[in-house]
Amino acid sequence: MEYGSGSQSPGEHDGSDSGRRRKRYHRHTANQIQRLESMFKECPHPDEKQRLQLSRELGLAPRQIKFWFQNRRTQMKAQHERADNSALRADNDKIRCENIAIRDALKNAICPSCGVPPISQDSYFDDQKLRLENAHLKEELDRVSSIASKYIGRPVSQLPPVQPFHISSLDLSMGSFGSQGMIGPSLNLDLLPGSSSSLPNLPYQPPCLSDMDKSLMPDIASNAMQELLRLLRTNEPLWIKSSTDGRDTLNFDTYERMFPKPNSRPKNPNVRVEASRDSRLVIMNSLTLADMFMDPNKWMELFPTIVSVARTIQVISPGIMGGCNGSLQLMYEELQVLSPLVSTREFYFLRYCQQIEQGTWAVVDVSYDFPQDNHFAPQFRSHRRPSGCLIQDMPNGHSQITWVEHVEIEDKTIVHRLYRNLIYSGLAFGAEKWLVTLQRMCERLACLTVTGNPSPDLGGVISSPEGKRSMMKLAQRMVTNFCASISTSSGHRWTTLSGLNEIGVRVTVHKSIDPGQPNGVVLSAATTIWLPVPPHTVFNFFKDERKRPQWDVLSNGNAVHEIAHIANGSHPGNSISVLRAFNTSQNNMLILQESCIDSSGSLVVYCPVDLPSINIAMSGEDPSYIPLLPSGFTISPDGQHDQEGDGASTSSNTNRSIGGSLITVAFQILVSSLPSAKLNMESVTTVNNLIGSTVHQIKASLNCPNS
Repeated sequence: MEYGSGSQSPGEHDGSDSGRRRKRYHRHTANQIQRLESMFKECPHPDEKQRLQLSRELGLAPRQIKFWFQNRRTQMKAQHERADNSALRADNDKIRCENIAIRDALKNAICPSCGVPPISQDSYFDDQKLRLENAHLKEELDRVSSIASKYIGRPVSQLPPVQPFHISSLDLSMGSFGSQGMIGPSLNLDLLPGSSSSLPNLPYQPPCLSDMDKSLMPDIASNAMQELLRLLRTNEPLWIKSSTDGRDTLNFDTYERMFPKPNSRPKNPNVRVEASRDSRLVIMNSLTLADMFMDPNKWMELFPTIVSVARTIQVISPGIMGGCNGSLQLMYEELQVLSPLVSTREFYFLRYCQQIEQGTWAVVDVSYDFPQDNHFAPQFRSHRRPSGCLIQDMPNGHSQITWVEHVEIEDKTIVHRLYRNLIYSGLAFGAEKWLVTLQRMCERLACLTVTGNPSPDLGGVISSPEGKRSMMKLAQRMVTNFCASISTSSGHRWTTLSGLNEIGVRVTVHKSIDPGQPNGVVLSAATTIWLPVPPHTVFNFFKDERKRPQWDVLSNGNAVHEIAHIANGSHPGNSISVLRAFNTSQNNMLILQESCIDSSGSLVVYCPVDLPSINIAMSGEDPSYIPLLPSGFTISPDGQHDQEGDGASTSSNTNRSIGGSLITVAFQILVSSLPSAKLNMESVTTVNNLIGSTVHQIKASLNCPNS
């Protein structure tokens, strides 16, 4: 797996493993690479005289010069091909959209003379297509009947008629699944209407903001900022320490006296108010954090396990001198719990950033109440009261952050009983969840920027800071893709398969056409189980490579060993690993895995990646086009009790009892490499059995009853 720099031709070796191990690779110096690059720009195909001159100048052998230019030309050709492919895909999508628009226009066309739609030839071609399909189906039926008659001893036509098979009205039109597999005939399932792996479109497009709206928004944001600062800086009697877990609890009577709302909305009995406050120290300065909070893309990167969608609808007021101080934006976001059992929370809100003093920043979010005659205004089920954070610079590039979450949630649908305690306790979306996630991600970013010699535990595989950063970016994209695959945001529509447990397996399917994803039809499947085991015990079980054969049904019982390791934070569980399986025929296939843990929960995400792709990332090249189809597990406390002893919590609270764990098992499989393909029942059966076997093995390994 060592990355050769050009000292040996790709086809040269002595034919023995020992010879390959004895071969030493040469890495060029920065000055040599700079000189070679400048020469490559002038002349990509140097002649022998030019190569000899370069070898004398750089102290390299002529063969090294020759092979470097060969490799560089190959690399440049691959980059051009990737760019051409992206351009062709964009043109193809544009043409497809134009084709759809033309078809729609033709359907609605009216003849100006007679006032009726023109006669189309589509019906003729549709008839011809149906006749061909019928002929093909008859041939297939005859073939299957002849095979079946050999086993049942009589013609299929003499069998009793099959009872009508009930097809669900859900999107995938699934049959029911029994404990032994699937019941019912083999069906050809249509692809769900949906998007690619990119972010879904907004469910409601707000109208163009009027001048009245824009004039009101700065005052609303300013008042929200004043309320937030008082919430952040006031203790008792506004905030009361809980006697059970030490968290800050809002005294609602005191709050209503301090912040009377003259035009408050009428109280809804279905509306539930959640309020929480927490304070933590993170490894990042206040200005950098404020800038990242005002950028929706960076906001999503900081909180991939919480924020599934974030977009700026309109910039109401740009910051002073182009900075974030005074910036006011209208934004949309969806917040998630990593399970298909929990619906996302949707917010349209104003985000306002203000520098309070030197080294101190505040960011406030507050929902904006659009006029009730707008078509999307009544759809809101989540309303954000003034919430946000105060960021204060501390020594050594750290910041002290105090965070307040204050929201109204209308529970029109019943929260699933497994997650009821977790959500109602505030652990799922509360201030502590945001801050422990921010702590962990800031540690990850700090590790990303650290330069220097590679760690001894890397075994010399990742030999440059660029390679480390490329591997971390690849793993970050893998985790983001995994979180999106089990989200319940507006772009995903899930269908439940019964039979595995009382929850069943939820499945969804989408067309993947984005760069860095396998092209074709991707099936995502997930289920959630409860285990009477502490979350940190479950995490350690998945993290232990010696125990991987106990749950990884894809490894066929083969052990794995770690060949590369990158630390992502102070906790040893926060890391990126490259794993190789023993005794497998696929020696060219490795496993990229990232694990992360904090006091709110943990993740173990993994993905098969071939050896050439890993070498590309480890060499420091752009990993954006490496295809990833991750699977993995999310682990969270069940909300009955808080966890203890996982080593990830930085809270000073003690005497917390240990509860059970909520585990979401999720897989993604590529059904077909053709975007026009349809999902078949064989793929659904495969992923259903895969999840069922995995859940059974997890329970058996952790000595949990299989019920």
